[in-house]
Amino acid sequence: MNWPATVLCLLAASSAVSAARVQSLPVLSEQEILIQLEQDWDEAFHRNDARFIEPILADEFTVTYPDGTRGDKAKELELATVEQSIESSRLDEFIVKVYRDTAVMWFTQHLVGQSKGQKLELTFRYVDVFVFRAGRWQCVASQSTRVSGA
Repeated sequence: MNWPATVLCLLAASSAVSAARVQSLPVLSEQEILIQLEQDWDEAFHRNDARFIEPILADEFTVTYPDGTRGDKAKELELATVEQSIESSRLDEFIVKVYRDTAVMWFTQHLVGQSKGQKLELTFRYVDVFVFRAGRWQCVASQSTRVSGA
């Protein structure tokens, strides 16, 4: 084999190995990324980590709470610093729809905690709207509804 043919064979073999390595890395879908973001946000909220939550919320973030009141980014970050008596929080029943740079998420949150010395179990349904900008997903709107009897 001559010198140019040897170099071409080595380059081809090297490219095949590199391609195999890249293909073996797990690639998360946008839906999986958004579900993980919601779960990380929930965990940060319950450990009072407003610094983690701050970049997730867009500056124009608006939230409607279960009682019908509204809040903004500042209010949500303030609530994230309040000590709560939550024993567990679990998110499930995710539905995620991505429309180019916008995503709408529906999910359920199950909370267990204490209130006035008694065990309390609550279930909420959420709708969150995210926009992809500056290389990351940011939440622009959220609404939660308490599920009665749950």
